Amino acid sequence: MIMVLGIGGTHLSGFQVSVINYTSAYIQKFINETWLERYGSVLHQETLTLFWSFIVSVYCVGGMIGCLCSGYLTAKYGKKKCLLFNDMVLIIATLHTGFSRRAKSFEMILIGRFLEGIGAGIHMNAHLQYAGEISPKKLRGFVNVTSSVFLALGKAVARILGLRYWCYFSSFFPFICLLYGREVLFSQS
Repeated sequence: MIMVLGIGGTHLSGFQVSVINYTSAYIQKFINETWLERYGSVLHQETLTLFWSFIVSVYCVGGMIGCLCSGYLTAKYGKKKCLLFNDMVLIIATLHTGFSRRAKSFEMILIGRFLEGIGAGIHMNAHLQYAGEISPKKLRGFVNVTSSVFLALGKAVARILGLRYWCYFSSFFPFICLLYGREVLFSQS
């Protein structure tokens, strides 16, 4: 159960925090290509930086909203149902982010990152509460520490997948975004 909660939960949060940093050049290139195709002109560097800043920071805004909602949601629906609902939010976020290139819409990345932030905010709170409730008393400390371990592991996986070698083909970025959808589905079982 620790593996399912870790891989389907805090691992995803660590992955999402880090993956955006390592693929920044490819996402900015995608934004510029999309803008050029739509409007026939290249974005100014300042405008591109502004769009990029929105994409990065909207994750934190979503995380704040998710944290604020998590207490109410866990009290009303219970921790397990809250985590299952959160997985649905993450699947929707995965679809938005992963299919943004096919739809030729960088705005889908923005929406996906916002939903990922909401999911991370809810999960970081509900995960620890749920793990603490279901674990035996002797193992509660160990189980709650695994949250930090999986968070760091998610950051490491994002770093490895974000290497320039993997992202050499700009079409590989959507697959990186869709990768965590597999983990969400894994946590459902």
